[in-house]
Amino acid sequence: MVDAGVTFASLSYTLADGRVLLRDISLELEEGTTTALLGRSGSGKTTLLRTVNGLVTPTSGEVRVAGKATREYDTVALRRGIGYVIQETGLFPHMTVERNAGMALELAGRSKQEISARVREVLELAGLGYEEFRTRFPWQLSGGQRQRVGLARALATDPMVLLMDEPFGALDPLTRAEMQTMLRGLLDKVGKTVLLVTHDLDEALYLAKRVVFLSEGAVAADMLAGEVPGSDNSYVKDYVSAVHRVVQA
Repeated sequence: MVDAGVTFASLSYTLADGRVLLRDISLELEEGTTTALLGRSGSGKTTLLRTVNGLVTPTSGEVRVAGKATREYDTVALRRGIGYVIQETGLFPHMTVERNAGMALELAGRSKQEISARVREVLELAGLGYEEFRTRFPWQLSGGQRQRVGLARALATDPMVLLMDEPFGALDPLTRAEMQTMLRGLLDKVGKTVLLVTHDLDEALYLAKRVVFLSEGAVAADMLAGEVPGSDNSYVKDYVSAVHRVVQA
């Protein structure tokens, strides 16, 4: 059985102007678990996530997916094996929900029958009834519903790895909480290796088994989610206190 985990091995990324965005990062993401990346804006979270699907090529070191360096993959094959969910959803406004959710399968040359069956399955997983939503367009959906379609699309090819970059950042608090509850249940069912970028500490602790804090492109802390609230790590303590401030009467 192929290990569908992700490994970052001494990975660094430097821009042409000399700015270092990632510094000697070594992490192993266990297959079938969710890892959250937290840190200030500009700390390197999204850059690190994008090295997994080849949108960013490391200057040194490597990323391994399922035990194989990403540079050894055909780029199209790599990206078809990795689901990608972003805050803006990236849905095509002129396409129906069914067409949006099944686009990767269509590009892979699957039959209409296969696509319809799989789209039905992933829409239901994401909490959208196939018959009710399949013919709607993105503009006919709420923000939460659009994000559910984006998640269904990312899962359509049954990817090894799921990358999520601030997927719920644009949603109101109540919808965001609903989406988090849905996602936690969904991830328990599908058993994917997930890398989640978020600024929301509570979201990270609710969804992830492990939390990695980045600071200036380097790992500032790496621990189980349950260890975060009581951590003695200075960076983690500052992050927790900034999020959970007490208002004095």
